[in-house]
Amino acid sequence: MDWDTLCFNTATFIAGIFILDYGADKFLDHTVIVGRRLRISPTLIALLTAGAEYEELTVVIAAILQHRSPLALGNVLGATISNILGAFSLGLLCHASGVPFDRSAKIYSVLLLLITTLFVALAFFNQLNRVTGGILIAIFTIYIICTGYAIYKGVADPPEMSDSDSDSDTDGDIPTADSRPVSEVSPLLGENAKPHPSQPLSLHHHIFHLVIGLLALSLSGYILAHSAASIADSLQLSDTVFGLTVIAFATTLPEKLISVMSGLRGQGGIVVATTAGSNIFLLTLCVGVVAVAGGLRNQADGDNFVLFELFMVWVSAVGFTGVVFLGPSRGAGLVLLAGYIVFLGLEVTVYRR
Repeated sequence: MDWDTLCFNTATFIAGIFILDYGADKFLDHTVIVGRRLRISPTLIALLTAGAEYEELTVVIAAILQHRSPLALGNVLGATISNILGAFSLGLLCHASGVPFDRSAKIYSVLLLLITTLFVALAFFNQLNRVTGGILIAIFTIYIICTGYAIYKGVADPPEMSDSDSDSDTDGDIPTADSRPVSEVSPLLGENAKPHPSQPLSLHHHIFHLVIGLLALSLSGYILAHSAASIADSLQLSDTVFGLTVIAFATTLPEKLISVMSGLRGQGGIVVATTAGSNIFLLTLCVGVVAVAGGLRNQADGDNFVLFELFMVWVSAVGFTGVVFLGPSRGAGLVLLAGYIVFLGLEVTVYRR
């Protein structure tokens, strides 16, 4: 093993994570502001930013372009499991209010379970191809339309922003009445920030930063995919296992932070909506992109996924739905978190293939 190469690729991977997080924040924040300036529906903005795993989508596309589809698929499945067993469990552990989840949370959890079941069935019967990939992408589009209509009719509440709630129309951290800076208060969370005393920044400023965020996402995706593949080769791990564990854990760190903060504030609905929205995004749009690109043609060859991963994806969704309907508890959070630790351990030992 070339330790110098391994250390260099590891450092590059860590740097890529920071660039990825920066790009995601910039992209989401300024997308919201540009959307408001252009008078786009707030509901549509919420749906396109809440739970949107743009980090994973970026890594998926970069991995496909580098002909490392197993890495892309492993990242998607790992992030799906991590969002529930890793992030949602932390939200439950910090959710001390004991207030039951509302109807909107239950709707989102059932939608996630149905979509997860569809994905697992397609994967198990080796039916993930360009046609079904196109169907999954169409399902994501229908999900956006139907959820937006349900919110419009008052059947469901809009999901909250996921990766960042910093969408102030101006720069700087100006204290508000609740002692939080303006940049930490999001109108999508139903709070009204005090207006910034300085002049609002121009639309061109926000469009520029939106483009910067998009470029940072694209660059970081390439860096992560390339360095991750090199690290996996050095450690003699398959692309799938590395994507399922290290990349998935790293790229879902923002969701874990949001879950912890939302749980501490007793906002269980945010934890549920973020988790469900993220996983629906992953299992429809991201998996659809991999399938349409032809990356799943040899999915049964042992380097993509095995029954264990599919089982964990589905069981995680079942556990998530069960907790939402039964109500939050720290005991359930401990069980889910323990399940995630066991999953990671098995992936890097028994299933390292």
